[in-house]
Amino acid sequence: MNLHTTLPKTLTPYFQAELQAYAMAYKANDLTKAWAHLERAHIIGQRYPFAHTFVHWKMLQFGFRIKSRKEVIGQIPRLLVGGVKSFVGKVPVGNPGGANVPPMKPFPIEKDIQAIFVKAGVETA
Repeated sequence: MNLHTTLPKTLTPYFQAELQAYAMAYKANDLTKAWAHLERAHIIGQRYPFAHTFVHWKMLQFGFRIKSRKEVIGQIPRLLVGGVKSFVGKVPVGNPGGANVPPMKPFPIEKDIQAIFVKAGVETA
């Protein structure tokens, strides 16, 4: 079993950039763009418990902001279990993390995000 703990230093700048872009879009009330950056941060950080859990926390807060009962309810189990799944290496690679998709369904990773993993020297599978 491959245990994952913290986000690799080579991946951290990309993860942080997505969170900063999220915060800027959120502050500007561009909620569609903000959500897209959270999804990207989720894909980048989902293999690492703290990063994964943090993004689900932000998604839960976002759900409250947009008054989406579905998103709030959908994020609670993801928040509670996502980090554990990351720790033991059982995440659905490429899953964007929102309540609008099945929590354990893998998705293809967009080419630009795949390039981030390559640049960071991190495998996606």
